[in-house]
Amino acid sequence: MRISSLLLGASLVAIAVPAAAQTTTTRAGTDIPVQVVGTGAPAQTAQPTTTLRDALVLAYNTNPGLQSERANQRANDENVPIAKAAGRPGLNGTGSLNTSPYNSDATIGPSRNGNLGLNLSVPIYSGGAVRNSVRGAETRVAAGQASLRGAEAQLFTDTVTAYVDVLRFEAIVRLNQQNVHVLEVNLQATRDRFEVGDLTRTDVAQSEARLALAESQLRTAEAGLIGSRENYIRIVGAAPGVLAQPPALPGLPVDVADAEQAAIAGNPNLEAAQKQRDASRFDVSAAKAGRSPQVSIGVGSSYYNYLGSLTPQARSVMGLNPDGISTTLGAQLSLPVFQGGRPAAQVRQAQAREASAIETVTLTERGVIAQVRSAYASYQSALRVIESSRVAVDANKLSLEGVRAENSVGTRTILDILNAEQELLNSQVNYVTAERDAYVAGFTLLAAMGRAEAQDLNLDGGPLYDPGINYKRVKNRWSDRNDDPEPQAVGTRTNQTPAQTPAVTTTSLDPVLQRGDTTRPVDINRKNP
Repeated sequence: MRISSLLLGASLVAIAVPAAAQTTTTRAGTDIPVQVVGTGAPAQTAQPTTTLRDALVLAYNTNPGLQSERANQRANDENVPIAKAAGRPGLNGTGSLNTSPYNSDATIGPSRNGNLGLNLSVPIYSGGAVRNSVRGAETRVAAGQASLRGAEAQLFTDTVTAYVDVLRFEAIVRLNQQNVHVLEVNLQATRDRFEVGDLTRTDVAQSEARLALAESQLRTAEAGLIGSRENYIRIVGAAPGVLAQPPALPGLPVDVADAEQAAIAGNPNLEAAQKQRDASRFDVSAAKAGRSPQVSIGVGSSYYNYLGSLTPQARSVMGLNPDGISTTLGAQLSLPVFQGGRPAAQVRQAQAREASAIETVTLTERGVIAQVRSAYASYQSALRVIESSRVAVDANKLSLEGVRAENSVGTRTILDILNAEQELLNSQVNYVTAERDAYVAGFTLLAAMGRAEAQDLNLDGGPLYDPGINYKRVKNRWSDRNDDPEPQAVGTRTNQTPAQTPAVTTTSLDPVLQRGDTTRPVDINRKNP
């Protein structure tokens, strides 16, 4: 089965349409053509029910891991209004009710007192603590949005890997089923020839042993297929069905240097680390504000009532009214002189965290460069393995036909046929595996370069999630009563999906893998050199 056409330079919209057979493409923005020999998509008798775009859209909309990351980012958004609240006016209401059943020092004063007050406090100057805290929170919002893009890219990479893993194991199961069938025919033919005395019991035993081995290999492949399908369900949230062939990968780099430059400029995880470093600098400035003066003004108004406990003597002697309103207006200046070393410790702590964030940027950059170089090398290696495996498959098919023909004239043994069958199977499996590896490595490379995000893949299965919408919604809120609705689960459960089986469709194999290709003549009379 053809797992990929691994062609370079298609537009990003290619993910949204079926793959097309191509042999020469050019990456946008370059003039260097990259040759990739394609074998064409296999003829299919089972109509596909799921495309790669379908799987990506479903995972994007329902994967609980991604939904959790989005919720974490919404929580991160709230740090901005929390930081802003420290610089906004505060309004507090107070109330009190006091009674004095007995007081030896109070002979004429009121024994009960009720008080209702309203106090407004407005911070004027905080040494830059609020300003820097807000800037740090805003920068961390940007870092969180970059991290969310990285989580999306990782989910897409996992989805692509799970998708092509299912295709690979389906192809391997078909190849092993075909191998078992061929060995069953071989065994029956060997037994028939043994009955007429043309072969020995040893030949029969060899055929039986090889069939048993092939059946065990088939069971192993079937277990791998079940595992790959269950992993697909875990990531995507639904059973795979009949999978269509994936489309060509778009925008792959011309060389590793191009890939590195794109990754350093566009990798979301690296961008997130850089934003976190920038935010830590604002934390240092905010910590230094702990040694600065604090200035605020306050306005208060209160209503008092003696609740009928004011005696006539108190009115005349003390000049008290039964109730009234009082208003206060003042300013407060706080000038820290000595705080036991706490401000300096907080500054040193913030500086140490800034140093850690600086090193994290370098560490992340190292990881991105290593990932890009490794993925690029894996992709190039897999392309070469595909070519060599294709040659090996063709050669082993010709070799098998030749060994069978030579066996018919007595120059080859049954064991030679069995070995040729196994070598052909191994080369076919290597071919399928190499195509899977090339596609995964290519997509991993795109993800590391920042080119495998939702907007890049044209996932038009509904509106794309924009974390900036929630940030704009909450960043300037003042209300103390503006809560969100109760959270509800968005990610879908998979407990109702049926347990997967190793059943495969009747989709035919890639023509390269077909065993019946005898287009090249087999010369059974050629003398050994």
